[in-house]
This record gives sequence, C-alpha cells and structure tokens, in this order.
Amino acid sequence: MSQTTADANKPAPSNNFLRTIIERDLAQQGQPGQPERHFAGTPGDAAHHAAGPLDAAKIRTRFPPEPNGYLHIGHAKSICLNFGMARDYGGICHLRFDDTNPEKEEQEYVDAIREMVSWLGWDWNQSGTSHLFYASNYFDFMYRAAEHLIEAGLAYVDEQTPEEMRANRGDFSRPGVNSPFRERTPAQNLARFREMKDGQHADGAMILRAKIDMASPNINMRDPALYRIRRATHHNTGDQWCIYPMYTFAHPIEDALERITHSLCTLEFEDQRPFYDWLLGHLAEGGLLAHPLPHQYEFGRLNLTYVVTSKRKLRQLVDEGHVSGWDDPRLPTLVGMRRRGYTPASIRNMVEATGVTKSNAWLEYSVLDGCLRADLEGKAARACAVLDPVKLKLTNWAELFGSLSHVETSSAPAHPQVPELGQREFQLGHEVWIEREDFMEEPVKGYHRLYPGNKTRLKYGYVIECTGCEKDADGKITAVLATVVPDTKSGTPGADAVKVKSAITWVSVHEAVEAEVRLYDRLFTEAQPDSGDADFLSFINPNSRKVVTAYLEPSLAGVAAEAHFQFERHGYFVADRLDHQADKPVFNKITGLKDGWSK
Repeated sequence: MSQTTADANKPAPSNNFLRTIIERDLAQQGQPGQPERHFAGTPGDAAHHAAGPLDAAKIRTRFPPEPNGYLHIGHAKSICLNFGMARDYGGICHLRFDDTNPEKEEQEYVDAIREMVSWLGWDWNQSGTSHLFYASNYFDFMYRAAEHLIEAGLAYVDEQTPEEMRANRGDFSRPGVNSPFRERTPAQNLARFREMKDGQHADGAMILRAKIDMASPNINMRDPALYRIRRATHHNTGDQWCIYPMYTFAHPIEDALERITHSLCTLEFEDQRPFYDWLLGHLAEGGLLAHPLPHQYEFGRLNLTYVVTSKRKLRQLVDEGHVSGWDDPRLPTLVGMRRRGYTPASIRNMVEATGVTKSNAWLEYSVLDGCLRADLEGKAARACAVLDPVKLKLTNWAELFGSLSHVETSSAPAHPQVPELGQREFQLGHEVWIEREDFMEEPVKGYHRLYPGNKTRLKYGYVIECTGCEKDADGKITAVLATVVPDTKSGTPGADAVKVKSAITWVSVHEAVEAEVRLYDRLFTEAQPDSGDADFLSFINPNSRKVVTAYLEPSLAGVAAEAHFQFERHGYFVADRLDHQADKPVFNKITGLKDGWSK
C-alpha cells in the first residue's frame, strides 16, 4: 500500500484550516521569489537529505512518536491527519521516532508503533523509498548545532541545581532570574560542553541552555534546556553518547533535516513555536540549515470520553493490575482497540468525522461505536449465539417427527444484504439453547416471548407454544418447556399460518459450539475520569469485563482469529487475536447493535 492510495474508499474529506493553509502553500510553490529547499548539512547526517529541492507539487508531513509507550486513540488522529494530508495532496509523510530519551524508550515500543501505523492502513514507503527515520540518527548534527549556538553566544552551560533553576525560572506573575553562569565566554562554555560530552561530569551536574530572555512572558523562552547528561544505553546508538538533546531542541532540527513543509502538532506545542522558529532561524543564519524552513501548525487534540490517554495513567493501570496489559480490550491503546475488535476503517472514519479545529474537544465514545457499526454493518457475517443459556425442551418432538434423534435443517443468509456470501445451515433438534431472558413465568406488560400459554417463533425454525418450565431444588429455572406447532417452519407454505409477535434466537444443543465470550464495557463510569482533583481509579467500572460460556451456531466453528461477526440481537463480536483457537473459541464483544450504555 502506498501513501497516496491508502484508504481509497474513505469518506470525502471535510475542509479545515490546515487544508486551506496547504492549498495556499501549494499554489505559491514554484512562483518567483519562492526559494528552493536544500539540505545544508553533511551526507553523514542522512544521505537522503542531499537529494535536492523538494518537488514543487508536494508537501512533507511527519508523524513523530516517542517510543516510550504504546500508541492510543489520541495518536490515531495525528497519524491519520499527517498521512492523510500527504496522501490527499500528493506528498510524503515520514514516520519518525523521536528517540532522544533513552531512559524511557525501548525497541518493544518501536516495533509496536510500526505495527499499529501499518494496521491503521498507512505506509511510510513510497516509490521504493522508505521514509522511516530516527532522531538518534541526527545526534551528530544536533551536537554540531549546539556547538554553533555556543560559539555564537546563544547558548551556555548552566551548573545550577535543578531546584535553583526551578526557583530562578519565575512564573506567570514574575520574571525569571539570570543564572550566575549565564555570562561565561563562548570559549568557556564550549570547553564545559565538551567535558559533558566526554563524560567528565555526573548526571544532572549541568545542562546546556539557550540564551534567550529570562524575562519573556512565554516561560518556554526563558533559556530553555538543550542538552542534559544521561548515562543510559540507547536502543539505537547504544553507549555512544552520555549527553542527549531535549525534545524541544531536537524536534525542529529533525523537521528541517527531513525537509518537512508542514509540521502538524497538537495545541500543547503552541507555546513552543516561538522557540521552534528561534532555533531554526539562528541555525539558518549560521549556515547549518537553508531556507525555506519548516513551519509548525497546531490543531486541537482528540479526547474520547470514558477513557484516559495519559501515558502515566495508562502505565499505572497496567502496572497495578487494573487491566491485563497494554492490549487489554478496555484500554484506548491501539493494540487494545485492535484486540477488542475495532477496525482500522472505523477509527479512520471517526477521525475524519471529528474534523480539525484549533481547540481541544471531547468526543462521545458512542461516536466511535457508531463508526464501528457503520463499517461492519455491510460486511460482517451474521450468526446466532446464546450468551446466557437455558435449555428449551420441545416435548412433542418425538410424537411429531417419530424420533427424538430426528433433526430439521434450517438455513439463513450469511448476510441479508450480501447474497454472494451465501447461506449458513444449522440443525434444529428436540433440545435447544435459548437466552434466559426469553422466558418469564409471570410476564410483564408488553413481554411477547416465552411464558406459559404464549406462542413465539424459533427464528428460522418453527412456531412453538410455551407450556411451563423445570426448576431445581433452589427454585432456579433449569429448562423451559414448549411444544412445536406443526407445519409452521420458516420458508414453508404454513410459515404464516400462525401469527406471533416475536422470534427468538437459538442454537441446537447437539451441534452447539461452546465458546468463551468476553463481554467488555467502558472502563470508567465517568465521562472524564481524570478531570479535576478526583482519583481516576475511583471511577473504574466494576462491570467492564464479564466472561461467560456461550453456545454458538456451527458456522462459527474453526473461524480465523480477528474474524468479525454480528451475533444476531447481541451486537458485534470478534474472534480474539491471541487466545482464539479453532478447538477453543474465544470471542470479544466490541459493541451492541445500538448505543444503550448507561451508568
């Protein structure tokens, strides 16, 4: 799959301010006075950057995750936005790992991120060229950039303690205080910085800071940190470095080296844009980068109700055992959502439905479920399943058909609107499983299913008349009793001879497929569980996971993992991608046929 053909059947994109900006920039490319972009570094930083000017008809975007955890639903918006814009405007989107913090980053997360971006339907390969990059591959250039800033008097080594730096930074009501190390000469700072690089100082003993303005109303411009000492093995560079660039320093450089045209970020980076522009401007003045420089644009992030997306809180849920792991189907991680059964198309369509704005907004969880139903309604095969089974005994079976072992073959379309999927067949015998809620000894008003004296239809089978039930010593109903009304089988001339007000699903006892079915619901009872001062753990839904032994129709025997189905009357289910086996089926409930969730 190429970046320009992914998701060919997607809905028509809605217009938004980012599209307006991109279309404006594309219209201006190649006009007089518009400079070509070229790489001003050395081939050692990344040889592909020396390829020459950017094609006039293209844009370059990037999705730059830090590999310190698993992607979640909020990341899906950034993925789809960056890859989608590149696809829609004939451009290229880079997958770049912002791996500048070795203490929290692991190869496990790199692999998981690559897997999830591909699963969502996107590809970083185009025309035989890979556009997969790592910030750590630019460490040599970043180091040279830092030395340039020092030599230009724009950066200094600060030896204050973290506590002193915090106190001297000031706040929104008072300006910061200059560091006592701020007026060192460039030569002194350069010597000190090289000592940092050579491992002559302890972790945390000093940092490199930009020299900007400690009185700036934007606290991010008050001499932000550029480099810190960290003795930690890096997943990509090993132990080559003991100093690492800060994200705010590395990110704009990565964009410039990769010739990114539109750096699309969520709103929390808006206050960082002045430093982004400051840094690139000074590196361009020093001849390390060339114009035109990338520009950062911010958009509102996606917040989904009834979940938390903080990496710290997600990790807490996993580490404290509130969920089974990062792929727990109740989590908003993409690996969890995949295991739950959400489809890539449903997530992409949800992102498209939310639009792109300059303000953060909350999206109701029901919107995601609606997108899932819309995606699966036209393609998920149907099947019957009994999730809370009680046995139904047809007491006149032998009398009617001559033997208790007699079976009647019933059939139903695999999908009522997709005839090419064919028919599914199953047998009706003298005992079947039905849902426990389909029988009431004393029916409430409006109840039309089984109760003594009432008739209903076994869907795709016969009309039956309830005669009573059997109970155990504790009074629990162990079986429902009914008789078959002759000559009323579905699909025969007598099918409409007896009018009934309901039809119930069933599975024959003799050919039922026993399965473990995991019924998932929302993990939290509050729409915004981590808002305010409340402990988000106090809102965990105690009924968010229930495991039942269910009986399924025989067409579900041997289906593949991750196969999707609509269980008639119950909703959408998926064969679990890890635990499902042909001889031991495991299905997860994704969502019901309609949104009926309540506290």
